[in-house]
Amino acid sequence: MRNDFKPDSSGDLQHQHSHDDELNKATYQPEPDQGRRRIISGLGLATVASLLGVHAIPFHRNMPPGLVPVALADDSGAFSIKGKEGLVVLNDRPVNAETPPHLLDDATTPTARHFIRNNGIPPADANPATWTLTVDGLVDKPLQLTISDLKKNFDVVTRDLVVECGGNGRAFFDPPASGNQWTYGAVACARWTGVRLADVLKAAGVKPDVVYTAHYGADTHLSGKPGKLPISRGVPIAKAMGDENLIAFAMNGETLHPMNGAPLRLVVPGWPGSCSQKWLTRIQLRDMVHDGAKMTGKSYRVPNRPVSPGEKVDKKDFVIIERMPVKSLITHPATGIELSGDTLEVRGHAWSGDRSVKSVAVSIDFGATWIEAELSDPRNSAAWQHFRTTVKFPQAGYYEVWAKATDSEGVSQPFAIAWNPKGYLNNSYHRVAVRVG
Repeated sequence: MRNDFKPDSSGDLQHQHSHDDELNKATYQPEPDQGRRRIISGLGLATVASLLGVHAIPFHRNMPPGLVPVALADDSGAFSIKGKEGLVVLNDRPVNAETPPHLLDDATTPTARHFIRNNGIPPADANPATWTLTVDGLVDKPLQLTISDLKKNFDVVTRDLVVECGGNGRAFFDPPASGNQWTYGAVACARWTGVRLADVLKAAGVKPDVVYTAHYGADTHLSGKPGKLPISRGVPIAKAMGDENLIAFAMNGETLHPMNGAPLRLVVPGWPGSCSQKWLTRIQLRDMVHDGAKMTGKSYRVPNRPVSPGEKVDKKDFVIIERMPVKSLITHPATGIELSGDTLEVRGHAWSGDRSVKSVAVSIDFGATWIEAELSDPRNSAAWQHFRTTVKFPQAGYYEVWAKATDSEGVSQPFAIAWNPKGYLNNSYHRVAVRVG
């Protein structure tokens, strides 16, 4: 495997260590080895079966050309951050860590299993008693609110909401895309408590010429340069006024975890997690598309047309990512399971940006046939939906369980990855390996 580390988009090398003693204990998870995958894809069937430790791959005739069995592509390790044991580290400066899919089996994601996506260094002083939020820009009445003010002056609501990094699944792009090499676990659906973003904006008074919000947090840039922001993104005002968005001060009934934005953050479900500013200190209303840190260039943007793998795309041809695509995740079984019997319960979650999910199907024969899964309604809008079914394997051997979701507009997940230069929006099937007998 490769043991080098690419520069983070900020320009700082990923092998630099945090000064936080606990974070220095982390071990790295290298990006998947694309060369190793190419070698595996060129091996004969008998050799691949041998590597898998089985005598047969019953549905091998259905395997797409060049498919690398997920059991051979998987390579994960673990690290420990207080309150986040079991997550897999991608980077420790800034801290980024994902959750193995089998640890996301809960209907509501526990705080300990919520992924971490940071762009800068979290603030040292995050006292909720003295924290303030400024709402200004093109408003009738600028506001400065404490967390106590938010609780006292606005309706407090609790909702399960999906937050997913725009780069979730980046590790599977070929040729590789730069950035954190997320596999499947940069997604969660915790229970957030806070006040509606729309209610706060209405209280400030939104002027008619407002186009976009701008979000600011108290985290600092890795360079340490005063005034240089690690990230400042926003959303169109129509999205900001949606009922689903929260200014949150609690998750799962407790104060926010420090790595998830304590003491105050935005939760803008269905759009890239980068819109959900952590350590929130200011919301500005603007009469233009926000041009803050990681709003311009290629950050959180994709080409405005399909492009071939590896194609160079001019910056002017990129568009901002808005809603996230339909997706599903198998949370049981864990990949690599060895099954003594011939039946297996399969379960997981599905979600689709601002839409709901209409159906989920699973396959055990590399997509030749599909089995409709039982699908629950979401707990509330913008929450994920849970699916389950039982499959029966016809004989001993190596299998893969695939999952495919279809949303309320009839859009389904694809098998193949639609490549883009920054490795965003990978919603291809989730695949888990099962050895039977």
